[in-house]
Amino acid sequence: MAAGAAIFDVDGTLTDTNHLHVVTWWEAFRQAGHTVPMPDIHRAVGLGSGDLIERLLGPGRDPAQESAISSAHKALHGTYSDRIPAFEGAGDLLRALAGRDWRVVLSTSASGPEPAALRRAVDADEAIRDTASSDDVDEGKPAPEPVQLALELAGVGAGKAVLVGDTVWDMEAAGADAVFRDVAELLDRLDDSPFRSPAA
Repeated sequence: MAAGAAIFDVDGTLTDTNHLHVVTWWEAFRQAGHTVPMPDIHRAVGLGSGDLIERLLGPGRDPAQESAISSAHKALHGTYSDRIPAFEGAGDLLRALAGRDWRVVLSTSASGPEPAALRRAVDADEAIRDTASSDDVDEGKPAPEPVQLALELAGVGAGKAVLVGDTVWDMEAAGADAVFRDVAELLDRLDDSPFRSPAA
């Protein structure tokens, strides 16, 4: 019997990009005339663009600016697209899980060309069954829609899936049963993790 779904967030989980997002969002806000503290941005990383802007600028924001801010962030972040660093062991972890018959699906708040750039960085396409991005859903994390889509792409129910993420938004979307320092530690402790045996 095939195992269940191994659903992975990408930014900050498989790739070392959270700091890049903080800096590029900070600059995008600055260009629009807003001074947003970097620690506040860091706490919002992992949300989809619209939710992140709403959280950081509040209900009194100018909705007409949202598209420009989001576009500026994408353009700024895009300058790094050919040199996004993957965390040590990220690709090996996905290949190990696929080798154990887990159906590996990526679930990311990234949009546009970003998901493809992130997949290139991880360099494990042969192990990845599919990708669910924010382009494919109406509401990003912490709404459950991205995870639900990933489950559909994997063809399994929630009881046969494990979600791996790095932010509070991932945990709000799916909960947490175990904590690991990084993907390299998860790979080293695969037999002492929620992936220790195929999902029934």
